[in-house]
Amino acid sequence: MPGAAIAAPNPAAVARPAHAIAVAVRIRERSRVASLMAELVLGPLLRYVGENEATVWVETDAPCRVEVLEHSAETFSVCGHHYALVCVAGLEPGGRYPYEVALDGERAWPEPDSEFPEPVIRTVDPEAQLQILYGSCRVAAPHDPPYNLPKDEDPRGRDYDALYARALHMLAGDYESWPDLLVLLGDQVYADEVSPAVLDFIRSRRSTEEGPGEQVADFEEYTRLYYESWRDPVIRWLLSTVASSMIWDDHDMHDDWNISQSWCEDMRDLDWWEERIRGGISSYWIYQHIGNLSPDELAGNEQWQKVTEAGDATEYLRGFADHDGRNEAGRHWSIWRDLGRTRLVVIDSRGGRVVEPGKRSMVDEEEWGWIVEKVSGDFDHLLIGTSCPWLLATGIHHAETWNEALCDGAWGSRVAGWSETIRRAGDFDHWAGFRHSFEALGELIAEVGSGKYGMPPRSITVLAGDVHHAYVNQIGFRKGSGIRSAVHQAVCSPFRNPLNAKERALIKTTRSQPFIRSFRWLARRAGVPDPPFAWRLCEGPYFDNQVGTLFIDGERLEARLEKTVPDDAMQGRKPRLETSYERRLA
Repeated sequence: MPGAAIAAPNPAAVARPAHAIAVAVRIRERSRVASLMAELVLGPLLRYVGENEATVWVETDAPCRVEVLEHSAETFSVCGHHYALVCVAGLEPGGRYPYEVALDGERAWPEPDSEFPEPVIRTVDPEAQLQILYGSCRVAAPHDPPYNLPKDEDPRGRDYDALYARALHMLAGDYESWPDLLVLLGDQVYADEVSPAVLDFIRSRRSTEEGPGEQVADFEEYTRLYYESWRDPVIRWLLSTVASSMIWDDHDMHDDWNISQSWCEDMRDLDWWEERIRGGISSYWIYQHIGNLSPDELAGNEQWQKVTEAGDATEYLRGFADHDGRNEAGRHWSIWRDLGRTRLVVIDSRGGRVVEPGKRSMVDEEEWGWIVEKVSGDFDHLLIGTSCPWLLATGIHHAETWNEALCDGAWGSRVAGWSETIRRAGDFDHWAGFRHSFEALGELIAEVGSGKYGMPPRSITVLAGDVHHAYVNQIGFRKGSGIRSAVHQAVCSPFRNPLNAKERALIKTTRSQPFIRSFRWLARRAGVPDPPFAWRLCEGPYFDNQVGTLFIDGERLEARLEKTVPDDAMQGRKPRLETSYERRLA
């Protein structure tokens, strides 16, 4: 380990011949040099992949130069941790490039005794079939009992990890069947629901008797969350060989994050919140956001340039996070990438909200303009990612729109205060609870599908997570809209954090006709009009730990949902996947 002491020489060495002493000194010197070599802490993570370029992210335990496929980058540091993002250029479309990671010229990955296939960069082939995994909500926990048991059998249980099961499935096949992209739609880590190992770490450095108690408090504890979530050997291999796009949701920061203005004010009054938000935003920028960006975007990114030029970027990122991650230019977190004839635009539906009553919006005007720009163009399929579902069960949709109207004073100031309490208690923080944005997204989808911004795509599919169950909606627009695209929403959640039996029963109740009629009537009494478009449930709801997959081949788009079940061949020690539905969307 770095800084390890060299043992004192054995007294018997005094009587040894000179050449033996010289050999012993050289051995000790080599050991000393080896002990000072940087090592990988996390990664490699394969992040952005295009037709001709890719990026690879790592965390190391010391400053060093990181090399991948004859391209390199120096690490930068934050709070004593060291990171690098290596941009690899000059690749061919549809290529397959096995790679190693070297630190200061010494191979650090794959490990010599690794039982996993070598990590590989597979560049986008615009003519080939595309396979995209998606989902959200993954609590890090061991894979052994009681943690792999259902919640109803043990409160510590989280059942089987769907991403872990998907990686095991990949390992049993060949690379031609591997997915091209993993879209992580929020709650990659749970700052307010930590694993046993992270809790031990927290207790080793501070008391949990004061705020934030057994939740993470700062950047150092956030790094431990990512370590626990990404260090598992199977998950680590998966992330090293499947490109990934990531966006945050509330638990990456705190339950109900940015649900309303009063929530934000209450949190700012807590003496521990300022350090929590600094750690959360800084770590998200490092561990998730920068890997979303293409090399060209990185070259023009102000934060990236300042961090890499600083070397030690601790103070800069702390200052950046003090402004909730925004600078004078109104920096946003939404992302995009092209995958052949498919475009992916992922909207930040959590961190950039406008929460002022009467002016609520999922993103500000500048970011919305960016989103309109990115959904414009000619492509066969448009995928719009968002951590919070755009479309909910109809009854819940009416409940959230009714609640927002009351919070804005539709029934008076006294009811508004009561409604704010209901908003926070009921987690009414989805697109329906920001009705202006809900309708604006529907209008934008209709405009894209009718050809206002380019050739109408064959399909427009909204991908979402958050709600701990999975379902598919088909969306219908009014006659005369001119829309020519097939429009669906596919929700997949959780990877690993299932609802218990009572929570599942409650979700099913909200889909009942009495619930729908009641809250539709209440919403109308509060002055809320019916939505300008309709949607129906095609699949679901499904309440398992699960992972979604899209298969795109030319104009054809199919969706599949798979759930985790015990692998009988492994006596239940490992999970396997079982199909819940397969559906053609275009």
